[in-house]
Amino acid sequence: MNTSKPFGAALLWAAVAVAHGPVVAQPVTAGAKPVVVSGTVPDEATRSAILQRVREVYGTDRQVVDQLAIGKLSAPASWAPQVAKLITPELRQVSQGELRVSGTTIDIEGQVANAGVQQKLGSQLNAALVNTTYSVRNGLRVGGGQAQLDAALADRIVEFEPAKDTLTLEGQRILDELLPVLQQFNGRRFEVIGHTDNAGVREANVALSQARAEAVKRYLVERGLPAASIVTRGAGPDRPIADNANAQGRARNRRIEFRVLA
Repeated sequence: MNTSKPFGAALLWAAVAVAHGPVVAQPVTAGAKPVVVSGTVPDEATRSAILQRVREVYGTDRQVVDQLAIGKLSAPASWAPQVAKLITPELRQVSQGELRVSGTTIDIEGQVANAGVQQKLGSQLNAALVNTTYSVRNGLRVGGGQAQLDAALADRIVEFEPAKDTLTLEGQRILDELLPVLQQFNGRRFEVIGHTDNAGVREANVALSQARAEAVKRYLVERGLPAASIVTRGAGPDRPIADNANAQGRARNRRIEFRVLA
């Protein structure tokens, strides 16, 4: 297999992820958040097939945001049909997740209700593969606390000063309100993920999103949360939850996300 650059397909669930390079589709389970499909595919036929399958699975329940690009790529034989087979209604059982297909590697992440669903979904993905060169990495995690954390954040944006990693007073207030919920986790680990819109240079946005995630961690640690329980990551512009073509969408994409890890 020869590729001139990464290609793939990605489905993003819940307000979380879009991959740079590989195609990412993001399914959502609550709050009617959009399903974002992003990445790079080799031709229009592949793009149309993936988008059609996502719309079939999610119907009118979710807005499908098309961020797929077409590039000069060399994909494995029957790659598009294989990706389509992986996008099934069972993915609705995953929240805060991502299905990423990059070449012949499939990654699934997100939260499920119990260990049975976790194992079943992983098995279903393997069963859908008709080509033994493909491999599945099951990163699904059993939920517990994520819904409570999402409800406490309630789609509010943790604000920063423009182009800086300095929390605004409103951003500090939201974190102060979130603190009692985080304290109830009793040592469980969670991830703080910074996101930006797509304005400017991607590398600078990734660095800014990482700095903002670190700023949130410092703020929470200063208020008593153990540093070892907080992991940080900067996703930059790669995981939008809204359309970057307008100011309202860009504002929603500039956000801090919390994920319960264990």
